[in-house]
Amino acid sequence: MSSRRAVRSGGFGEHALNRRGFLAGSAAVLAAGLAACSRDSPESLSGGSTGSRGSLTIGAIPDQDPEVLQRLYSTLADSMSAALDLDVDHQPVTDYGAAVSLFRTGDLDLVWFGGLTGVQARLQTPGAEPIAQRDIDESFTSVFIVNTGTGLTPADDLGPLADLRFTYGSETSTSGRLMPAYFLSEQDVDPQGFPGGPGFSGSHDATISLVSSGSYQAGVLNEQVWRSRVEDGTVDPAAVVQYARTPEYHDYHWLLSPEAVERLGPDLPGRLLEYFTGLPAGDEVLELFGAGAFIPTEASNYDQIEAVGRDLGLIS
Repeated sequence: MSSRRAVRSGGFGEHALNRRGFLAGSAAVLAAGLAACSRDSPESLSGGSTGSRGSLTIGAIPDQDPEVLQRLYSTLADSMSAALDLDVDHQPVTDYGAAVSLFRTGDLDLVWFGGLTGVQARLQTPGAEPIAQRDIDESFTSVFIVNTGTGLTPADDLGPLADLRFTYGSETSTSGRLMPAYFLSEQDVDPQGFPGGPGFSGSHDATISLVSSGSYQAGVLNEQVWRSRVEDGTVDPAAVVQYARTPEYHDYHWLLSPEAVERLGPDLPGRLLEYFTGLPAGDEVLELFGAGAFIPTEASNYDQIEAVGRDLGLIS
């Protein structure tokens, strides 16, 4: 499949993307967990077992500040443990590559991956199954940001970024590297050709900090993190501003290992999907994930990510 055909339409502002164009643009309370499952008996999510509890180890790519991630996944682990009658443990990882490796070796059972790392992990782990994504992940976007010292204001043209010191997020981040690199190349901007070569901050929060401080003049990150930091006052608008917004693409999702299914039973994928999609509006887990709901997903949703990844040499 050609990556140029695979990318969905969308864009910055109110304009449409063409071939050259681009648009600027703790415990989760047990009662809530039980309420989410009220339409079913407790056994439906716990598997009906009254014997010893099984265990499930969850992980995630480290795409944000560690304190934010610790709160998020500790809350999720407690909520899942109560709803599924499992001992759910969150295992932090050091980088994106470690998440893929630990999933492949069976050390992590269920991982919150970005689009690219999810494809990498699935290709390396036969039988791995995408379970759910957030409602916002079927139309995800990235934003290019610039230090105000550049004098740049929001525009459709990505060309001016080519002459700036530029940083991505992680090297295998979908929203912080893969798709932005694709859209840069669509406008004939070499995604590796920035002065001194591009930087890799390691996370979306770090990208904001580096551009805000002037260590880099421009960068790119996922729009959800950017909006969240703007809303909570973390972003200094006198130092850094949004320059452009990408078209839409599928991104984050939960990926389940085949070893977990063998250990905990063939109904595990269904139990997990029922848990995620059954979280009620306003639940703390949804709030922390910045989502209105989780929805089902499937491997074909990430075909475009795989195609672009292969074209850019990030998937062999």
